[in-house]
Amino acid sequence: MNAKWNLTVGFLIVVLTTNLSCKEKIIKEKAELPKHTTEKEIPEYFLLRPEVEKAYGYSHAVKIGNEIKISGAVSMDDEGNPTAIGDLEQQMKNCYSDLEKVLAHYGCTFDDVVVENVFTTNMPKFLEVAAYRNEIYKNQYPTGSWLGVKELALPEFMIEIELEVHKAE
Repeated sequence: MNAKWNLTVGFLIVVLTTNLSCKEKIIKEKAELPKHTTEKEIPEYFLLRPEVEKAYGYSHAVKIGNEIKISGAVSMDDEGNPTAIGDLEQQMKNCYSDLEKVLAHYGCTFDDVVVENVFTTNMPKFLEVAAYRNEIYKNQYPTGSWLGVKELALPEFMIEIELEVHKAE
C-alpha cells in the first residue's frame, strides 16, 4: 500500500508540475508577443457638433482601421434644438444631410456604408417616405434594420439613423 501510495502521489506531483509549467509557458509566451497596434488601429473620434455632443456625452463617429461607426443622426440644429418638428420626411432628409457631412470628413460616401439602422417613432409614415433612400443609395443598399420605437432622445425626434462604414484603402 505504501509503495502504491508513493507512486500515486508522485504521479500527481508530476501532473500538477507539468500543468503549471505549461500554463506559465503560455503566459510567458503571450507576454513576449510583440504589440501590433498600428496607427490604423488607434481610434479617431469625430464630433460634428462638439458642444452638443460633449453636453450629451457621445462622439458622432469613431474610426478604427477601415471601420467607422457613426452614431444615430437626428434632426437638430447646431445648438442641439430639434428641427422639422412633426415632419418625418424632412427630419429624415436632415439626418442624411448630417450623415453625409460625417462621411465626407472621412473621405467616404454613402457607397461605403455597409450597415444602416433606422429607428422611428412612426413606422407607417417612414414606410411612406422611405423611397427617398433611393436618392441616397444609388449603387447598392447596405444591410441593416428598420425599428419602430416608442421614443427617441427628445420627444420631437421622429427618426434616428446610424451607420457603419467600411472604407476601402
